[in-house]
Amino acid sequence: MGSQQHSRHGGFSASQAGDAMWEAMEQLRSQFDKRVGTRMGRGDVRAAVLALLHEEPMHGYQIIREITERTDGRWKPSAGSVYPTLQLLADEGVVSAELSADRKTYALTDEGRDEAEAAAASAPWVETESDGPRFGGAPKAGAELAQAVAQVVRSGSQDQQERATEILNEARRKIYTILAED
Repeated sequence: MGSQQHSRHGGFSASQAGDAMWEAMEQLRSQFDKRVGTRMGRGDVRAAVLALLHEEPMHGYQIIREITERTDGRWKPSAGSVYPTLQLLADEGVVSAELSADRKTYALTDEGRDEAEAAAASAPWVETESDGPRFGGAPKAGAELAQAVAQVVRSGSQDQQERATEILNEARRKIYTILAED
């Protein structure tokens, strides 16, 4: 392995394992960032708003909160993008607004249902076949593991770091074994 140092157990040292874990997590994160970034275009805001209103009437804050939750915080549209989009949709006759308890609640009109149905199928949080297989809980588990490794690297004793390295090496082997299954 060239210039990389090995621990006495034949694997990477604890600091190398921590570095490798962070590098792997950055690669994984970049895959997700390509799919749903922190900034979306105007059409994406429109599609997201219509997709949500296809499910039920909502007010602007609910729409912002739902988009943020459904994208796991990767995209939090600003009020400055959502409210003008709602106004434009209302001007086009795609949504109607009703004032209730000092809040405007937006709902689809009959004219807006077809466009909203199409938007719901391609909303930024919807996985399509072209996106590849669903990632499930692996990314979150990996990120949480990376945080734990970083903590051990920063503040663990030499013995704790070596034990963590052994666990990481074993986990890596087991994960590759899963991929080798038929």
